[in-house]
Amino acid sequence: MSDQTAAKASALLRLHQAPELLTLVNVWDVISAKVVADVPGTTALATASHSIAASYGYPDGEQIPVDLMLEAVGRIVAATDLPVTADLEGGYGDPAETIRRAIGLGVVGANIEDQMRPVAEAAANVERIMRVAEQEGVDFVLNARTDAFVKGRDRDPQDVLADAIERGKAFLDAGAPVVFVPAKLDEEQVAALVEAFGPQRLTMIGIPGIPPLARLEELGVARVSFGPMPQNVALTALQELVEEVHRGGGVPPTMRRLN
Repeated sequence: MSDQTAAKASALLRLHQAPELLTLVNVWDVISAKVVADVPGTTALATASHSIAASYGYPDGEQIPVDLMLEAVGRIVAATDLPVTADLEGGYGDPAETIRRAIGLGVVGANIEDQMRPVAEAAANVERIMRVAEQEGVDFVLNARTDAFVKGRDRDPQDVLADAIERGKAFLDAGAPVVFVPAKLDEEQVAALVEAFGPQRLTMIGIPGIPPLARLEELGVARVSFGPMPQNVALTALQELVEEVHRGGGVPPTMRRLN
């Protein structure tokens, strides 16, 4: 493994461990990566699997071939000097090998979903991934995701929270540095998760309805990323341009030349 990749991995890990909240606006191709990376204050990049799949015409949920996903991620890595963490869904059938291939491309962190597999099986996947990272010589930032809330919408929220805590603690014990709990979490739920995992161990998705970013930083959250929403924001702007053109208008004066 190159010294550059190892250095980027260590830098990404430090960003998660710092008391300052790490915010990652997700990207899906080279031009979106360059645009986000060029904004002052951007310290790392995260890909969005949903957005990459959509850009190739595939639905979310590991429908895109793994080779195509990794090719897209590799192009993003090659387009920036910043550390890149990749959303690799559930690992495409072989999480540890998928991570090994990703590290070979220069990826230094990744989301891997538990997809609510039995806790022991999901934790074993985490352990295998971290063993691969050790073999490759990188401080890989596995953002071990639990789908407790995603798949538990029809259950008692307290039971779902208990599941998320149990799974997250198992993933931390298996070597993951951080745990991703995507959901519209309220302040009480965030506090409970941080208390269970420890400060700078919880990562979240930035969706409407969660506490303000400044408050999440105060509570000890490590990171907030935004999943497919940046692509939705960009596509909304494109759709609004089309609507304006249909009304007889044109390009808004606020447009920036970004490529």
